Amino acid sequence: MGQSHQFRPGKKAPNNGIYIEIGESGDNVVNPKKIKLKAGERFPETSNDDRVWTYLRKP
Repeated sequence: MGQSHQFRPGKKAPNNGIYIEIGESGDNVVNPKKIKLKAGERFPETSNDDRVWTYLRKP
């Protein structure tokens, strides 16, 4: 079974990396927050209750 790629505020980051907020359905948002976390750190609150955190994918 694979790891989840969407994280709610308060959950622990599974890996070191940069995370970005997205809509619950995976939609991009205007001016999303970006954060850098280490494995085990907790995700902060999002700007909106309908958003979650995901890995920032580099092009």
